[in-house]
Amino acid sequence: MQIPIVAIIGRPNVGKSTIFNRMVKKKLAIVDKESGVTRDKKYQIAEWSGQKFFAVDTGGMVPFSNDKMEKSILLQAELAINEADIIVFVLDCKTGITALDEHITKKLYPISTRIVTVVNKIDHQIDEPLLYEFMQLGLGEPIGISAISGRNFGDFLDKLIKTFPHFEEDFSDEESIKIAVVGKPNVGKSSLVNKIIGQDAVIVTEMPGTTRDSIHLNFNYNGNLMTLIDTAGLRKKSSVKYGIEYFSNIRSIQSIESSDIVLLLLDAQETVTSQDKRIAEYASRKHKEIILVVNKWDLVEKDNSTTGKFVLNIREEMDFLGNAPIIFLSALTGQRIKKLLELIMQVEARSYQRISTSQLNKFLEKIVRKNPPKHPSRKYVKFYFCTQVEVHPPIFIFSVNDPKLITENFKRYIQNQIREEFDFDGVSFRLKFKGHNE
Repeated sequence: MQIPIVAIIGRPNVGKSTIFNRMVKKKLAIVDKESGVTRDKKYQIAEWSGQKFFAVDTGGMVPFSNDKMEKSILLQAELAINEADIIVFVLDCKTGITALDEHITKKLYPISTRIVTVVNKIDHQIDEPLLYEFMQLGLGEPIGISAISGRNFGDFLDKLIKTFPHFEEDFSDEESIKIAVVGKPNVGKSSLVNKIIGQDAVIVTEMPGTTRDSIHLNFNYNGNLMTLIDTAGLRKKSSVKYGIEYFSNIRSIQSIESSDIVLLLLDAQETVTSQDKRIAEYASRKHKEIILVVNKWDLVEKDNSTTGKFVLNIREEMDFLGNAPIIFLSALTGQRIKKLLELIMQVEARSYQRISTSQLNKFLEKIVRKNPPKHPSRKYVKFYFCTQVEVHPPIFIFSVNDPKLITENFKRYIQNQIREEFDFDGVSFRLKFKGHNE
């Protein structure tokens, strides 16, 4: 599922952050409540009337300023204008139209179809006539709200979601393996996609994404239909690192949501970064199959321990991924590209694996005998049986005397044992624990 990006912009002190906070904390339910990639202080996933979207906060725009901080904030806001699907332009009814508002308006004219104009601080009915002044800006009919009290906020959000672009979902056959190519900027995502398409892969369709930043490439590899979901590079060069990072994260989330398998690209010339980990954590929580692809391996000086050290760093930094497959390659030279395609097929096949109940119960008996479950309360923990109820991703249900007695450590123990016993490397599966009488 593709998720629109909504950026909130305007000059300082018009109430942008108050609107952002009301979007994601009061009127809206935050979709992903866990810590990680969607909880950046500048953006969050939110939902209104069943429609998810990214709300992106920006600082106040002050053009022509010589202040270093204000220059940085302006670059951030301009990046948001270029990257977002919809722009919420916030104005202040108490001050009227200022020279700064007019300057920002001129920047927005070329993309006026993506603009929703909001006049904030319309606190009472008596303030409504103040809206007419703002119509002269030529960015459509503004809607008046009070971000502090919430007045007309629901009407504003109803109007906002009606402007969202239509996101085409039937970009490929239902039977295709949908592969998201994700990672931080400049790690080689597009180079890898181009090299894959050039390796004995017959392109079926090439469709520019109806999102503003992704392309879906359908191709056939050895009789298997695949769809590569590629995210394009940022459209505006900027030296503001954290702005580029959070839009890169948003794009990764969009691609992950649409995929079956995630190829997380890592740079062989760097250690694992916090951005790599955030993307991996999100993919893991969404129960996607994950392959760790170490790109630019041809640029690394190697000895007998180089590969082992890199693997150790990945396993330590991303221990939550278990034994996710790691492959070292070069998108530039094509080194191990065919091996990557074969690995994709192997991981996809593993996700459809179904283990019989009898096998699972023998397995359960063995691992419980090897490491009996314990609880800090010293209450008795008993497993009755285990069965697999779903594939892709696999779901295992464990019947126990009390699900609350199963500690997180023991859950991880079970996960690791399942991976070893039944060859689920790269597969994200779920464990569910139910009371014996449920």
